[in-house]
Amino acid sequence: MNTDTAVLPVMTAAPAPEARRRPGVLRQLAVDSGYTLTNFPVAVAAFVIVVTGLSVSAGLLVITVGLAVLAATLVAARGFAAVERAWLPAVLGRPVPTPAYLVPEGGVVRKLLTPLRDPQTWLDALHALIRFPLAILGFVVTVVFWSIALTGLTYGAYDWTLPNSSTDPDNQDLLEVLGHESTAGRRILLYTAIGLVAAVILPFAVRAVALLQAQLSRIMLTSRAATQAEIGRLAEGREAAVAAEAVALRRLERDIHDGPQQRLVRLSMDLSRAQRQLDRDPGAARTTLTEAADLARETLEELRALSRGIAPPVLADRGLAAALAALAARSPVPVELAVDLPTERLAPVTENTAYFVVSEALANAAKHSDASTCRVALASDGLRMRVVVEDDGIGGAVLAPGHGLAGLTDRLQAVDGVLTVDSPRGGPTRMTAELPCA
Repeated sequence: MNTDTAVLPVMTAAPAPEARRRPGVLRQLAVDSGYTLTNFPVAVAAFVIVVTGLSVSAGLLVITVGLAVLAATLVAARGFAAVERAWLPAVLGRPVPTPAYLVPEGGVVRKLLTPLRDPQTWLDALHALIRFPLAILGFVVTVVFWSIALTGLTYGAYDWTLPNSSTDPDNQDLLEVLGHESTAGRRILLYTAIGLVAAVILPFAVRAVALLQAQLSRIMLTSRAATQAEIGRLAEGREAAVAAEAVALRRLERDIHDGPQQRLVRLSMDLSRAQRQLDRDPGAARTTLTEAADLARETLEELRALSRGIAPPVLADRGLAAALAALAARSPVPVELAVDLPTERLAPVTENTAYFVVSEALANAAKHSDASTCRVALASDGLRMRVVVEDDGIGGAVLAPGHGLAGLTDRLQAVDGVLTVDSPRGGPTRMTAELPCA
C-alpha cells in the first residue's frame, strides 16, 4: 500500500466573500429621491384607508359587517406593506425577507377572520399609521433641497426676468433684506452659492430621510419574516443533524453486522471446535486455537478502524491536524495534506465535522474515483473553516439524495455549513466545505 504523504503549509486563508458593489452617488440619489417622492402619496392613501377602515369597523363591530370591514382593512394594509417591501431592496442595498401570512382555511367565517388572527397584518396596519409623518418629512426635505439646489444653480439664467427694487421699491431680495446693496452680479453669486451648498447637502439629506423610512419599514414589515426564516433554518439544521446521525448509525450497524459480528460468530465456533478437539486431537485443537487468535486480532483491528471512523482518539488527544495526518497515512490513495489552522484548539463539533468530511471524501475517492492522488487543504480565519478535497479521478460525483455525499450535506447543514462539489465527467473532483469555527 502506497502511503507517501507530503505535509505542506498553506500560505493563504479561505477567500473572503466578494464585497457587495455599492451604487454611485447620483444613482443612489435618484433611488432615494424616487422612493421619498413616491412614498408620500402611497403613505397618504394607506393612512386614509387604514384610519377610515378602523374607524368604520369600530362603529360596526356590534354587527357582523364590522368584522368584514376590519378584515378588508387589514388586507388593504397588507397590500400597501407588500408595495413597501418591494421598494426596500433598492433603498437598503440588500434583499429583505417576506413574512409568511396565515393561509385562509375552513369555512367562510373562519376565512374571514384569518387576517384578524395574523400578527403580521396588524403590524402592517400599524406601519401604515406610523409611516405617515415620516413620509411627510421625507417628501418635504426632498422637495425643499431639490428646489433650492436647482433654482440656485440656475438663477443666473433667469435673474433678468424677476422684478427687483429698481422697478418696484416693495420687491426686495435677500441681499436687501440683510441690509446690503443688491446688484445682478451679487444676487447671482449669492443664490448660486446657496444652490451649490444645497446640492452638496442634497444626497446626504435625502439619503437620511429615505433610510429613516426604510429602516422603520424593515423593522415592522420584515423582522418577523427574518425570525421565521431563522426558525426554519434551525429546524432544517436539526432535521439534517437527525438524518445524518440516522445514516451514520445505520452504516455502523451494517459494518458491525457484516464485519466484526460475523468474525465473532466464527470465533465462537472455532473455540467450541477446539474445546471438542482438545482431548482427542490436541494438535488439531492447537491449530484451531491459532486460527482463532488470528481471527480475534483481525476483529480487534476492524473494531479499531470502526471506532476511528466515529471519533478517533488522536482527534480528541492531539487535535485535527494530527488526526488528519494519521488519516492521510492510512489512505489507499496517496494524499497531499496542507493545514493552516489556529494554534488554539477549535470547537469539538468543528473538528469532528471537518474530520468526518475529509474521511468520507477520501473513502469515496478510494472506492469510486480511480484516483492516483488526492489533495486535502484546510484553512481557517478564526471565524470560518474551509476544507478542500480534490482528486484526479474520473469524476461524476453528484450531490443528490441517495448518493454517498448526501450524508455529508446533512452533517454540514447541521452546523450551518455548506458543501459544494465540482466533478465533471472525466474529472477532476473538487469538494469544498465551509463551516463556522464556533
